[in-house]
Amino acid sequence: MVCVNRRDLGLLALRVGTGAVLAAHGSQKLAGWFGGGGIQGTTAAMEAMGFHPPKHSAVAAGLGEAGGGALLALGLATPAAGAAAAGAMAGAVAVHAPAGFFAQGGGYEYPAFLGFIAAAIGLTGPGRYSVDHVTCHVFDRPWVVALSFAGAAVAAAAVVGKRAKGQAEQAAEEF
Repeated sequence: MVCVNRRDLGLLALRVGTGAVLAAHGSQKLAGWFGGGGIQGTTAAMEAMGFHPPKHSAVAAGLGEAGGGALLALGLATPAAGAAAAGAMAGAVAVHAPAGFFAQGGGYEYPAFLGFIAAAIGLTGPGRYSVDHVTCHVFDRPWVVALSFAGAAVAAAAVVGKRAKGQAEQAAEEF
C-alpha cells in the first residue's frame, strides 16, 4: 500500500499552481505569449518604469519569473527557483509600492504575495513529489538555500536601489 502524504500533496499543489502563474507571467515578458509584449514591449515598459539598462532588466525579470516558475512547478533546484522568483517579484513590488498595498488600486499586493509564496517554497523545500526528491536533492542542499537567497537579495537590492536613485535624480532635474 502506498502512503500518500498530505503535506507533500499540498506542496505539490502550491508549487505547480504558483510556478505555472509565474511561468506564464514571465513568458509574456520573454516570448510575448498570453498577450504579453515580448522582449521589445517589456524593454519599453522597463525603461518607462525607470529600470536601467531596460533590456537587461526585461530579460532578468522574464527569466526570474518564467525560469523560476517552471523550476518551482517541477520541484527542481527549488531553493534557487524560489529565490529567483522572489527576487523578480521584489522589483515588481518596488514599481507598485507608490500605489499602496491593494491590487485594486494598482498596489503591490499581488507581486508581494507571489514573492512570499515563492520564497516560502524555496525555504521549505519541494516535498516528496518533485524532481529534487527523485535526484536525491542534489540541487536542494542547505548551502544552495543560503547562496540562492543571499544572491537574490543582493541582486534585487541593487536593481531596486539603482532604479530609486535614477528616479530621484530625474525628479531633481525636473524640479
